[in-house]
Amino acid sequence: MATETAKPEAAVPARRPSPVHKLGREDLGKFALAIAIATGGGAVFSYFDLPLPWMMGAMFATGVATLGGAKLKMDSRLRMLMILVLGVLLGGAFSPEILERIPRWPITLASLAIYVLIATLAAFCYFRYIAKFDPRTAFFCAVPGGLNEMIILGENAGADERQISVSHTTRIFFVVMMLPFFFRIFGDLGTTVRTFAGGHAGAIGPTDMAILTGCAVFGFYAARFARIPAPHITGPMIFSAAVHLAGLTSASPPAIVVAIAQIILGASVGARFAGLTFRDLGRIVRLGGIATAILLAITMSFALALTAIAGFPFSSLVLAFSPGGLVEMSLIALTLDIDTAFVATHHIARIGIVVIVVPIIFQLLVRFGLMGPAP
Repeated sequence: MATETAKPEAAVPARRPSPVHKLGREDLGKFALAIAIATGGGAVFSYFDLPLPWMMGAMFATGVATLGGAKLKMDSRLRMLMILVLGVLLGGAFSPEILERIPRWPITLASLAIYVLIATLAAFCYFRYIAKFDPRTAFFCAVPGGLNEMIILGENAGADERQISVSHTTRIFFVVMMLPFFFRIFGDLGTTVRTFAGGHAGAIGPTDMAILTGCAVFGFYAARFARIPAPHITGPMIFSAAVHLAGLTSASPPAIVVAIAQIILGASVGARFAGLTFRDLGRIVRLGGIATAILLAITMSFALALTAIAGFPFSSLVLAFSPGGLVEMSLIALTLDIDTAFVATHHIARIGIVVIVVPIIFQLLVRFGLMGPAP
């Protein structure tokens, strides 16, 4: 009889140091190579007018290079700085007219909690009984939560941190790569990088720069002090939304800065495939692809139902309920000119649900003996 801790075939390599961390002097060459590859990938995607080119191109190029054996490193501090920039950018999507739509959002926010439970159950059954993960690892691979949050919670619970990292990275990779093409084919939406700085060709005055910088700095520290989920993006977005709604500024970070931020974020995702090889790729595609397909099928079902019942736009619901990262899905919404405020708010709520509710559910499962003995 198989034991409760049977590992899937061809398990991922043993845990290695994360390729996304604070860099030392010896890592600068690997960091420069990662940025060069990511920029080249973004330029190629942009040249061929592919969806969300700078982030997707950077993610694809660094992912392939990493699988091919390239030694790439990304600085976590730079990644967090870029997330601050994007938080300010997303806050600019909160225009005064959205105040009329906000009273309808509780319907979808309540549905989101149900979605998280159903999606977790479906993905858990797949990882546990088909992929043959141990129950603790299967659980934290299944939860459609943030990558960092699931790694931390899973490690504390005795799950396989490396497998959780690969599963969630693969999910985010597939969702980010698939959804823009889905909207390109079925939605006839624009997909190239927008000029986020409005009609000033990327120019921004010193007063606006000071306001936006203040939103990033004070927003982050305020959100971290208040223990709001994902403070790096949530705090700047809330402060930016407030100043934009108050009419203090209508400016956004220049387009070139946004493109750089997308390159950094895309490279950070791609670099997380460090330690894997092309031999692992078939298994990664199979396991990650099936899990992503299950989650996206549930997403589409919720989007269709809420479109029919409550009249919300299908495209907004797909991005709001999709099992991708907060930053990535918000960027897709912004780039495709879909209701960014709606999408970002729902992903923040999803992270909040996951961080608060999932540990409680896990402890209940442990108490009832459904998670096996602690390692």
